[in-house]
Amino acid sequence: MNAVRLPGWARLLAPIVVGIAGLAAWYAFVASGSAPRMLPDPFAVVTEFVERFGLIAEAAGITGTNALVGLLAGSLLAILLAALAATWRPVDGMTAPLVAALAVVPIVALTPIFNTMFGASSQFGRQAVAAIAAFVPVFVNTLRGLRQTRPVQRDFFRATAASGGQTFLRLTLPTALPYLVTGVRVAASLAVISALVAEYFGGPADGIGTAIATYAKSGRASLAWAFVGGGIVIGLIFFLVTSLLERLVARRLGAGRARS
Repeated sequence: MNAVRLPGWARLLAPIVVGIAGLAAWYAFVASGSAPRMLPDPFAVVTEFVERFGLIAEAAGITGTNALVGLLAGSLLAILLAALAATWRPVDGMTAPLVAALAVVPIVALTPIFNTMFGASSQFGRQAVAAIAAFVPVFVNTLRGLRQTRPVQRDFFRATAASGGQTFLRLTLPTALPYLVTGVRVAASLAVISALVAEYFGGPADGIGTAIATYAKSGRASLAWAFVGGGIVIGLIFFLVTSLLERLVARRLGAGRARS
């Protein structure tokens, strides 16, 4: 049975309708008087967001920068190690336990340690946490992609006297690229979440996570939720950019296969 494909306007309208419905339900819950004290109505949150936009944007810039640095560093290291693991089996055996350990490492435990190691005034600890979070999905997806080439394809390149570099650039890399960008898309959200969480546990007194914790503790619920909105905006930007990258890569590879 074929799935019904929605038109473009319907796919765009659907999340807007869901969002409006969610805000309406939120407002009704608060208006009923049964909501917790730290849950203000959405209009109060929007008002704080608009009035404190400069402050929120400044904090979002710091958190976004930490997440971006962590994403780039973690992705580059993951791609390098995945390429080595796909080439040499001993490297694969050595990296497997490391990746398994990083996949389960608690972020809340690492952040205070990094802040002590690198100083409470340094952003490096937060960036390192984001890099660790981004490393695992990029490594796993890249390694899987590098192993997708079939023996008959590799035999064809050897039969044409292609060098190892030519085989990698024309066969292995294009095959692995969709997996790589999918890993980056997943890692982008994890990097943002990790950077936000890291800001709760010490370090410099800036960033979205620090502001949320500070204003929540002082009872300024509307402002705390406004900073939560700033964190959501960062996550959406990272998600949209990496999703666009994924689509561009898929389209380019599809066009290349059509020409060949």
